[in-house]
Amino acid sequence: MSQVEMPTVDAVAGVAARILDTIKEDPEFALFRAASLEYSEDWQCFTGFPVIDRWTLEADAEPLFEEGLRALALKAAVYEATGDDQAAEIAIAVPVDEMTHAMLAQAQLLTAIAARVGAVVIHQTDQEHTDYRAGGYTHDCYRAAWGEPPARYWLDHEEVVRRRGHLASLYESIGMGRSGREHSITFAAVAA
Repeated sequence: MSQVEMPTVDAVAGVAARILDTIKEDPEFALFRAASLEYSEDWQCFTGFPVIDRWTLEADAEPLFEEGLRALALKAAVYEATGDDQAAEIAIAVPVDEMTHAMLAQAQLLTAIAARVGAVVIHQTDQEHTDYRAGGYTHDCYRAAWGEPPARYWLDHEEVVRRRGHLASLYESIGMGRSGREHSITFAAVAA
């Protein structure tokens, strides 16, 4: 992480809340929301969303969309205060980070909204931190802006690692290696 001095929790919270409210007031927000939630046909992640207990797209997509917005608003607030994109890559929980990927896939809409809002969208895979922990900086900023984050989605890093290990063993049992990054399944034609 960057060596810049991080802004105070209250400063981040106030700016993040303002950014989030302004995004939701944007004339293209409804279109952005619908496009992000329609991303379902491409949500084949094996280690992000599936770490949520009894995950279902139908029940979890909308609440995760809200959490993804909040995460992007927190990052934008840190960037606004520091001007440092590395510092703005604050720790985000894995399922929430996965949702931001669906949002970032709506590049034209998100870029246009961010420009009108005057916020900078921060996300770079090789710089991101998915080592979120309750009681850490991100948690404190979130609580100051919106109250306690939903524990269903804001899972501590160690719990995500534990759940990923369990998922990996289940995937292995059906021939999927490296948590879905390879498999030994053959797709031979089945005679009718």
